[in-house]
Amino acid sequence: MELNADYSQRVVLNHHDLDWIGSPQTGVERRMLDRIGDEVAKATSIVRYAPGAKFDSHLHEFGEEILVLEGVFSDENGDYPAGTYMMNPPGSSHAPHSESGCVLFVKLRHLGADQQHTEVINTTTAEWYQGMVPGLTVMPLMRQGSGSTLVRWAPDTYFNPHRHFGGEEIFVVDGVFEDEHGRYPAGSWIRSPHLSVHKPFSKEGCTIFVKTGHLLTDAA
Repeated sequence: MELNADYSQRVVLNHHDLDWIGSPQTGVERRMLDRIGDEVAKATSIVRYAPGAKFDSHLHEFGEEILVLEGVFSDENGDYPAGTYMMNPPGSSHAPHSESGCVLFVKLRHLGADQQHTEVINTTTAEWYQGMVPGLTVMPLMRQGSGSTLVRWAPDTYFNPHRHFGGEEIFVVDGVFEDEHGRYPAGSWIRSPHLSVHKPFSKEGCTIFVKTGHLLTDAA
């Protein structure tokens, strides 16, 4: 299966507009954002666990990133409430489940040799740092290699025009993110290709998950 598989193309979706698609695992559904492959796939998805849903232990050959959006996600190593970021490196395995149900933003099979150790960050308590312009604060997430970041925009914050070497991927966690191309409320996912340019801002304020540089090898 291929869905939004051409990384040279800009893609804008809001997952709330998409249907839930069942998975082979009972109680687990997905809204697919991009995908290359069938059940073993390089993919970006919103994943919903019904209460009591679980997976058997499985291997992540090329790793995964998870941001818990709602509920409590769990595996044999602990419980991860809404606001938790997790990076499981290539070669790791776990048996995920959710007793009360949860909704996740998930990226699969896109990590490399730089990512060697599991990282778990509670973004509701971790420290924010001043960004490059007034009103912008950042929270580094993945610390190994080319990382992911949470970025918080105060209302009426404006950033400089800039070019994305290796592309950029944004998921709007809350609020409304904007640029000269459009307005993106919570639930929006924007994938911009290598060397794309924009001038982002937020009139209302927002929090976004941002990943940069990871589309370079696929954008030739």
